[in-house]
Amino acid sequence: MAIQEFYRQHKRLATLLVIALGALFTVGMVMRARSSEAKYLTAKVQRGDITAVVQATGTINPLTTVPVGSYVSGTVEYVFADFNSRVRAGQVLAQLDPAYYQAQVIEARGNLANARANVKNLEASLVGQQAVIETNRANVDKLKAAAAYARVNARRVENLAKEGVLSEDQKDLTVSGLQQADAQVLAAQAQLNQSISQLDQNKAQLEQAQAQVQTMTGALQQAETNLRYTTILSPIDGTIVARNVTVGQSVAASLQAPVVFTIAQDLKRMQVYAATDESDTGNVKIGADVTFQVDAFPTDTFHGRVSAIRLNATTVQNVVTYSTVIDFENPDEKLLPGETAYVTIPTGHAVDTVKVPNAALRFTPEMSQKSLQELYKQYHILPSATASHLGGWQVVWQELAEKKLKPVAVKVGITDYSFTQLLGGDLKEGDVLVTGEELAHNPAQQQGQFPGGPRFGGPRR
Repeated sequence: MAIQEFYRQHKRLATLLVIALGALFTVGMVMRARSSEAKYLTAKVQRGDITAVVQATGTINPLTTVPVGSYVSGTVEYVFADFNSRVRAGQVLAQLDPAYYQAQVIEARGNLANARANVKNLEASLVGQQAVIETNRANVDKLKAAAAYARVNARRVENLAKEGVLSEDQKDLTVSGLQQADAQVLAAQAQLNQSISQLDQNKAQLEQAQAQVQTMTGALQQAETNLRYTTILSPIDGTIVARNVTVGQSVAASLQAPVVFTIAQDLKRMQVYAATDESDTGNVKIGADVTFQVDAFPTDTFHGRVSAIRLNATTVQNVVTYSTVIDFENPDEKLLPGETAYVTIPTGHAVDTVKVPNAALRFTPEMSQKSLQELYKQYHILPSATASHLGGWQVVWQELAEKKLKPVAVKVGITDYSFTQLLGGDLKEGDVLVTGEELAHNPAQQQGQFPGGPRFGGPRR
């Protein structure tokens, strides 16, 4: 009754309160409906410069690194150089114990002297044998002359015997003397031939002895060379970056020469070996200017130039990379071998071009695949823009009235990881593109996901 009495007395005020409550309810419902709708993040198409780059990680190395090895085995007796030592070509770096190789040199010299003496002995024997040959040849001539006289005398005796002046006995004696003279000639001739054969044999022995001298000479040279190798010298001017031996250490060079020092020829001119992905090597050009940074000097930027792309590919877990060699000057020797370099290689540059935010190229609205295909068909989007991206075609989205989205096919060029060059498509500078979607009432909240956050993912299946 009190309420009815109050209503009759304040009828106008009650009507106003009812209307106000209804208006508040209506506004609340509208705000709640709007809060459940998607909110899109946008960015404008801009105009400016774009520089496309390839980023890679590499290692700093000297321009020339020479490993110094030991050709002979032995015990390290002295070490004359250490890490970071500046050395000159021909400078002594280390000394192995030379006693064993000195003994080999002495033995080789003795063998050579013995071989040379043998040569001289055979040469003297050769001269004596030639004298023997001359004597035997003279004896043969003498005996031939005696045999000739005996032959003439035998004919004379035979004639006298026929005339009866001499007896048959004298005749037979003369014939016997002739036969003896012929036999002596034959014996002397055989002795001459034997001495000539002996001479040929002596000549062969002399040649063998001379060859033995050459062999002993080579053995001596080898022993002297091994002795010289016990002194390890620097082959170049440079800086020692590695020392692998200490005094008293045994060096074994039976199978391969062990590396005892590593020398960097010139630390003022160095290189970066950057591992570039196979997909980027086609864009890297020889002679391109390069910038890189190192952890030791995080605020400094260093400059170099691409000198080569090595053809020996490296495959790690099915990822193929190539070594891109970058030359740079290091006049203050500020950078050290082995440091990690973070390399940026420019691969393209566009001046005063229209560019699209990369976030717009990555965005796809939260809707089913079927709805997406219907939109693509409605706005005549080519399949190459939505799937294969052949020819550089991709899809960006523009916001229309009532929170509706419109796909636009665009042809893009080089990118700098923030913006991409626009080569074709129905866009111009200043156009607004959707780069993300933020839902105030997101079903993902029920699954414990981050509530109300922006979404840049692909379409809902």
